[in-house]
Amino acid sequence: MKKAKVLIVDDAALIRRLVSDALAEDPHIEVAGQAGNGRQALQMIPQLNPDLVTLDVEMPEMGGLETLRELRKRYPRLPVIMFSVLTERGCVDTLEALSAGASDYVAKPATAGGREAAQQRIREDLVPRIKSLCRVGTAVPGVTAPAVAPRRPAPVYPLGTIAKGGDAEVRAIAMALSTGGPGALADVLGALPPTFAVPIAVVQHMPQAFTKLLAERLNNQVKVPVVEATDGGVVVPGTVYVAPGDRHLRFKRRGPQIVTTLDQEAPECAHRPSADVLFRSIAELYGGHSLALVMTGSGEDGLQGSEAIAKAGGRVLVQDEATSVVWDMAGRVHRAGLADAALPLAQIGPELLRRTRSASAPAPGSAARA
Repeated sequence: MKKAKVLIVDDAALIRRLVSDALAEDPHIEVAGQAGNGRQALQMIPQLNPDLVTLDVEMPEMGGLETLRELRKRYPRLPVIMFSVLTERGCVDTLEALSAGASDYVAKPATAGGREAAQQRIREDLVPRIKSLCRVGTAVPGVTAPAVAPRRPAPVYPLGTIAKGGDAEVRAIAMALSTGGPGALADVLGALPPTFAVPIAVVQHMPQAFTKLLAERLNNQVKVPVVEATDGGVVVPGTVYVAPGDRHLRFKRRGPQIVTTLDQEAPECAHRPSADVLFRSIAELYGGHSLALVMTGSGEDGLQGSEAIAKAGGRVLVQDEATSVVWDMAGRVHRAGLADAALPLAQIGPELLRRTRSASAPAPGSAARA
């Protein structure tokens, strides 16, 4: 039986012990070693050859961000999970780490509630992510059957061709991302010009503290405006709307306008926000003028929503396996026959631009009537 070999990097001996003991309980995980700072970790990696590294942010001698940047130079495909306290400063640092190439993040449990409570949090939050990234145990992508019955594969249109009714029909784009998403999202949006003509709605699985920071960071990095969605905000063509953590995002008609709405209805696919919720609202409003994009991430969120968009006559794209940190969300959509194409990360932004280049920028609310 394959086991995921994990290197634990944290300056606190208590945390290293808690994590090590919790991971050792799982038959699919092996603790390969422990390091007290980044410098030690970089020295140990060639000897231990781990499958994954858990990395604290604040450490003496060589902190997590510095370690991550050096690690990415030497081992670009080695999965790294940031494991830090989610204070305001910690959120900023963790988001910086995700942008620098960290695969995922987990909030470090408080030890005030006792050892067992802390280890239970590790078992619930950290262990499934390790299994997913290392593809071991029950979290191996593809083991769980798709939530929708596979249909005949949709035609795959080569880049540069016209797909079903022409590129000018795209009037709204909905995106779904999870593990590995922040960096991928920055790459895609970074390829779009300030004249981009259609609204983009994004569900990135993140806690509430992160999504506002993510939107602000992206807004400073890319040429299209990026905002965290608000309840009742008017949808403006060319703007990117990031769903807030712990809130479902929908596009809805309100009089002559289309607005963003937020709510705390029950999670779907264990997520709030859920891409399925967003995608269904986009399919209902824009029908065949909608385009869904499912990218790197774990789980099946976006699968049912992609089916809704496909049934409405819209188009579905996914990120390919080679450039995804985890090809689970996108892979499920692809295996269900819902995707028009699976594209490398570097081609997704240009493809979105190509499919919308002929689109005029309609007044808010007119897209659904196009």
